[in-house]
Amino acid sequence: MVSSTRFFTALFIGAAVASPTLVSRAGVTPLPVEDIVRFRPYALLARAAFCSPAKLKEWSCGTACNDLPGMDVQDAGGDGVTAPGWFVGYYPELETVVVSNQGTDPREITSSLTDADFVQEPLDSGLFPGIDSSVQVHGGFKMSQAASATEKLKAVEDLMGMYGASSVALTGLGRGGAISFIDALYLSLHLTNANITLVTHGMPRVGNQAFANYVDEHLRGVSRITNRKDPLPTQPGTNLGYVHSSGEKHIVSATGEWVACAGQDNSDPQCSAGDVPNIFEGDLRDNQGPYDDITIDGSACDA
Repeated sequence: MVSSTRFFTALFIGAAVASPTLVSRAGVTPLPVEDIVRFRPYALLARAAFCSPAKLKEWSCGTACNDLPGMDVQDAGGDGVTAPGWFVGYYPELETVVVSNQGTDPREITSSLTDADFVQEPLDSGLFPGIDSSVQVHGGFKMSQAASATEKLKAVEDLMGMYGASSVALTGLGRGGAISFIDALYLSLHLTNANITLVTHGMPRVGNQAFANYVDEHLRGVSRITNRKDPLPTQPGTNLGYVHSSGEKHIVSATGEWVACAGQDNSDPQCSAGDVPNIFEGDLRDNQGPYDDITIDGSACDA
């Protein structure tokens, strides 16, 4: 598809240049089935973010909504074209407020090209008080997150008050995961007593070494799920100054084996950086899954 080609050509600028050799790290642990199953609701939540905000507000989006019964959506926004879609709701099965951001749909060239702004920028001090300017993130992701930050915060606060909730869970695929990543940091600064869980799928690198270190120090409940030969988590390249934080869970095989990868950008062959040492060994089809049998795209928005 033309839009997919242009998007990934832009995203992988500099990828053909050899990245610095990643240091192999110890610490690859198989995940038991009971841990893998616990991640399943987050894949369903990430999938639902592909549906239209109007349908999400009524929770009438078809299979994507039916698979998450009882959801109470407080707000939803974006259009999936000029602005990424998102929703904030309360999900009783997890007893938590949830924030889900729409992932990159290769069919939507306008939203996809937002990802091609590689310049790193400091976080806005108005939204992220107290964070040093050395902590920098991808300019496109920063812009997308800022566009709806205050709306999401208000919706989260409203739901926490309505349900007496003390936890917030965030998720998203690809670009959506990157926006949720910055959202999680934003919410942690404004909801200091909230327990924050972040589960992303096929997420690209978001910021620099200072950002990765800050996240590791201040956000404890982070899981970055990467799927087999998906090249997106290996971009933007480390040669452009981007670094992943810790928390990777890598799906090793089509038969469902997962491992936990210790450290930042673990280059063990069972982790994303080692499994996809360059983009030519990647397979973009792995970005949308399956994640425990869930494909994260708009096909389940069938109502």
